[in-house]
Amino acid sequence: MKPILFFSSLLAFSLNSGAADKPLLAIPGAVIYESKLNTAPAAPWKTAKGKWELVEGVMRGAEIPADKHGAVTRLPNKLQDFVIEYEFKFEGAKSTSLSINAVKDHMARIMITPVSVTVQRDDNDHEGPDKSVIFARFPAKLTPGTWHKVRLEMVGDSMLGQVDDLIAWGSSELFKTAKLAPGFTVGGQSVDFRNLSIREATQNPEWNAVKTTLPKPGENVTQPAKPAAKGKGKKKAA
Repeated sequence: MKPILFFSSLLAFSLNSGAADKPLLAIPGAVIYESKLNTAPAAPWKTAKGKWELVEGVMRGAEIPADKHGAVTRLPNKLQDFVIEYEFKFEGAKSTSLSINAVKDHMARIMITPVSVTVQRDDNDHEGPDKSVIFARFPAKLTPGTWHKVRLEMVGDSMLGQVDDLIAWGSSELFKTAKLAPGFTVGGQSVDFRNLSIREATQNPEWNAVKTTLPKPGENVTQPAKPAAKGKGKKKAA
C-alpha cells in the first residue's frame, strides 16, 4: 500500500468503524483460545463470583447480590502479546469489563457501562501508592439488547482498547510483564457474551504512524455519568 493511501485509510478508520480490520497496535497471529460461548460455562473457565450460565445460546453473567461483589469469570491463560475480541450485550446490568491480571493484582481493563467506555491501566497494589491511570473515558449510548464488539490489543508496553468505533491507547512499564487470567466481569444483572477469540500478536510495524491518528492518552477523559460512591480507601476491582 502506498503511504498516501495508508494514511487516508487510517483517517477513514478513525472516523468510521467499517474499517475495523485495519491494523492498529497489533498484527494478530496464532489462535490461543477461541469459542462461540454457545455452551454452558465449564473448564477452562474459572468462576470466582456471580452466576454464569447458557441463556438463549450464549454465555450470560449476572451478579449475585449476596456476593456483594461483581460477577467474575476468567480463563487460566498466561499471555504475553495478544489480541482479544468478543461481543457483548447488556440485558439489564449496570456495567461489564474485560479485565487482565498481572502476576500480582490487576493490570488493565476496558470498563463499559450503558453510558461510557473507559480504557485504563489498573491500580496494581490497592493497599499501596499505585493508582489506576485512565487513558480515555468516552461517553457512549449502548442500548440494552444490542450486540457490541470489544477488542483489546496488548503488545510490549502498550495497550489499545476498542468498543465499536471508540478507540483509545496508552502505555505502562507494567504491560511488559506477564499478563494473566483474562476474564469478564458484570455489575448487576445481566450481560450476554459471544464469539470470543484470543490470538498471539506482534506489533504493527506502522504503529508509530497509526497512533498519531488516535487521541493521545488522557486527551479524552469525560467525567463519569454518576459519581462513585464515597467510602474509605480504595475499592478493589474485580
